[in-house]
Amino acid sequence: MTIKKTAHSSWSGDIKSGKGSISTQSGALDKQPYGFNTRFEGKAGTNPEELVAAAHSSCFSMALSLALTEAGFTADDITTKASVSLDEVDDGFEVSHIALEVTAKIADISEETFNELCQQTKQGCPISKLMNAEISLSQKLN
Repeated sequence: MTIKKTAHSSWSGDIKSGKGSISTQSGALDKQPYGFNTRFEGKAGTNPEELVAAAHSSCFSMALSLALTEAGFTADDITTKASVSLDEVDDGFEVSHIALEVTAKIADISEETFNELCQQTKQGCPISKLMNAEISLSQKLN
């Protein structure tokens, strides 16, 4: 089985004053603006790193839910924050690190089991597999 999802973006102008927009197949994003100012200057709008963080955090939460289900647990809540680091390097920029912070509320699970399932999920999450960047993970039970 293959599932394909699409997004498309457009860009006009030079790198600093140019403007772009991104849309997704589902319509969740519809001509959402992005540009140099949203990526490097903190202006309103999205940017590629934020979109990667959204994809990774949501994928991880779903994958952890699957791992928990397979181990006989059901989460009351899983909250995953992904922080994507974009660093300037000699030949431009690179995403060098993704930090995942997971907080979960799960009845009757031990800290050890939770940690093991989180580490397995970090390795098995489809978006984690996609990344070449170092991916760190911290987790916390409430």
